[in-house]
Amino acid sequence: MDAPKHELITVPGVGEAGRDELRQQCYDVRIAVFIDEQGFPLDVEIDEADETATHFLLRLVPALTPVGTIRAYRSKDGSYYKLSRLAVLKDYRKYGWGRELVLALHNWVVQDATSQGLSGPVPVVCHSQIPVKRFYAKLGYVEEGAEFDEDGAPHQKMVARLSI
Repeated sequence: MDAPKHELITVPGVGEAGRDELRQQCYDVRIAVFIDEQGFPLDVEIDEADETATHFLLRLVPALTPVGTIRAYRSKDGSYYKLSRLAVLKDYRKYGWGRELVLALHNWVVQDATSQGLSGPVPVVCHSQIPVKRFYAKLGYVEEGAEFDEDGAPHQKMVARLSI
């Protein structure tokens, strides 16, 4: 099945003009998936990391309908990057756009790490919901530690190490 035409936009962190409207579109996708579909509470979905994180937004064109998102940020101590809030609207999951979003995030990590003068393998950490661990494993993520509860659902820490 052919995927509808789409665009992938990087929504930078603080200081970029026009980012608030695009970031809101990311929130809209996340709310539809995590709040409406999966039942997570809104007060934990939108958090302090959103303000400075780099968000990626996938939209249909030419309608500019938001259908997918993911966010990334570097940890406060700079030792790893965090992949979080990957969400694709239910009707669009059959097109492989989750993979496209993760790979865009990986490209951003490599560029950011390079600009920061980092070398060697750079860790990218995610907290995967248990039913989608295989998805992340196919993208190079490896389980670390035991399963844990996050916001009332079982999760697994998974880490990819990207070459710089």
